[in-house]
Amino acid sequence: MDLSIVILVEMLYAVASLVLISAGLAVVFGMMKVINLAHGEFMMMGGYATITAVNLGANVFVAMLVVAPITVGLIGLVVERLVIRHLYGRLVDTMLATWGLSLFFIGVATMIFGNTTTGISTPIPGFSVGDYQINGYNFFIILVAIALVVGMLVILKSTRAGLIARGTMQRSDIAAALGYSPDRIYMATFFCGSALSGLAGAVLAPLVGLVPTSGGAYIAKAFITVIAGGPSLVAGLLSSAGLFGLVNQIFTFAISPVIGDVALLVAAVVLLRLLPQGVTGKFFKGKL
Repeated sequence: MDLSIVILVEMLYAVASLVLISAGLAVVFGMMKVINLAHGEFMMMGGYATITAVNLGANVFVAMLVVAPITVGLIGLVVERLVIRHLYGRLVDTMLATWGLSLFFIGVATMIFGNTTTGISTPIPGFSVGDYQINGYNFFIILVAIALVVGMLVILKSTRAGLIARGTMQRSDIAAALGYSPDRIYMATFFCGSALSGLAGAVLAPLVGLVPTSGGAYIAKAFITVIAGGPSLVAGLLSSAGLFGLVNQIFTFAISPVIGDVALLVAAVVLLRLLPQGVTGKFFKGKL
């Protein structure tokens, strides 16, 4: 029974981590069709923003949930205004530009913070379940992921701003004819996607040692999750994260964490071979 509880919590944590890692990319790529190869670096900057704010005396939860998303969102705003806005509809050019940005951000972070590993301790202690130890911070990550998904659903489905953003991504000419500025809507959407990336990096920062190249550990999983999810933003994110998180943890517990990551990659390849349009290209059609 105790082992079953531990496995359940770890599976939920794995799914929640994939949701957090992929949410910002799902907004930028899923809605705007912008391939942001600097996504991992936005997460890295969220982690450093959190650590810096905590070292300056800020509460760790304020640093993670407020300071980091706003900081990275503003950086994303500058990036969109200076670079991305000139490349909409040019996928290859966007990939090259964002790859260059990722190298730029790594270089800047190295100059500011150095190349040594830094981090902060988890603010929530672990506890025992029988003979097993569970990291209490995992529950916080699960709650943040749930709140994030609910917030995305409410904003995109039930608010005027969300409906305008969705409509603009589908037909920007119609939005412009109705008096809305597609340019400003793209800008706001990229800001939100960047802020979500910063939030993910901030929330995961207490669990990992942070270096300027940390973003490389997240980018592959994020792209796999978003692409395998298919055209539906939230439904695709949840379905692919749930599937890959389950596969990863089954093989992690059965064999090793390395085999768990390999199994996730194999599952993604098989899924995209069977469902080239992703999970929501075949199932959950019409869902947000």
